[in-house]
Amino acid sequence: MRIAVLGCGSIGRRHLGNLLSLGHHDLLAFDPAAEARRAVEEQIGIPVFASLDEVWSRNPEAALVTAGTNAHVELALEAARRGCHLFIEKPLSHSLDGVTDLLAEVERRDLVTIVGCNMRFHPGPMTLKRLLEKNSIGQVVAARLQVGSYLPRWQPGHDYRHRYSASAEWGGAILDCIHELDLALWYFGPAEVTGAASLPAATLGLETDGLAEILLRHRCGVLSSVHLNFIQRDYRRACQIIGSEGTLYWDFNEDQVTLFGADGEIAEHFRPPEGWKLSQMYIDEIKHFLRSVQDHCPTTNPISGGLEVLKLALAAKQAASIKS
Repeated sequence: MRIAVLGCGSIGRRHLGNLLSLGHHDLLAFDPAAEARRAVEEQIGIPVFASLDEVWSRNPEAALVTAGTNAHVELALEAARRGCHLFIEKPLSHSLDGVTDLLAEVERRDLVTIVGCNMRFHPGPMTLKRLLEKNSIGQVVAARLQVGSYLPRWQPGHDYRHRYSASAEWGGAILDCIHELDLALWYFGPAEVTGAASLPAATLGLETDGLAEILLRHRCGVLSSVHLNFIQRDYRRACQIIGSEGTLYWDFNEDQVTLFGADGEIAEHFRPPEGWKLSQMYIDEIKHFLRSVQDHCPTTNPISGGLEVLKLALAAKQAASIKS
């Protein structure tokens, strides 16, 4: 399968390396920035085109859209019109502009798609999903999902102020830390934003949202609270799920899921497989997409799912911007 990677920043380079490690050598790469092209050629050893026409002339069968968020829909639509199955990095976009056209093209051509939310392939969230499907804590009542990190450390050696994450128009914590919103929908289904508040990333010298509290009411009755920020100095990620017969906790830093039973005592701990490394979730994500393309079956998170999460994120940004 000939695969095009459209955007060669850090995530694009990661995917290129993973594709090569999985035995996929018929690769095309594109990036308009000379610095990004040089980085790929030096680190990975494959040529990178500065022109999309050069990519399309070689007829790729699948495309990974790994450019900045503001370019996702435009690049994906170009690829879809050429019959490419689509892997689009999260978030799907920074707005709803063009998404309807993209969905229509994907449906018309019967393309396999995925919005890349790699946390779905981490053993922690996967274990939570499995335990929820087994009804391990009875009827779920509420959940708390949170993530905190420090934007300047995301890409050492690069000025974070020049990242798209720092943009007040298409960046910010709500869009860039969208994994927890995605997991909330994955666990509990459709939801609406019932309240949100945010703070600008003023400590980083940015105007975009750097911290947000979002309250979701799911159609199934679950109330979930989502905390997102990229201004705290340490890295923390966790999830708590409260049920009628127990409680689930996942702590990224402790690398385990804990199940508390109806008696309030620890019933079981769940840890990742021996030797599991964080990089594996990106590999498993790509393998899932390519297997779905080969079998022509839906992925775990097609564009339609990514759109629902994007709508939540945009609703949260809107709600947070309303001043009382």
